[in-house]
Amino acid sequence: MPVLRLFAAARERAGTARDTLPGSTVGEVLASAVDRYGEGFAALLPSCRVWLNGEEAGFDAPAGEHDEVAVLPPVSGG
Repeated sequence: MPVLRLFAAARERAGTARDTLPGSTVGEVLASAVDRYGEGFAALLPSCRVWLNGEEAGFDAPAGEHDEVAVLPPVSGG
């Protein structure tokens, strides 16, 4: 299963920084994450950037057993 890495607010809403979730595409992995972490996590996703193995990826990008999907919320601060 692909590894899901979560940063900042995504990590806080999920309660973990790393997990393994089923899915053969980035979108399926994220759908599994929403099922596991709930509405608060789902509400954050539209504002996040999603990366697959260090490169920005769309929801239809294939994700395999040795891949890493990262969710990066926008950074705020001054």
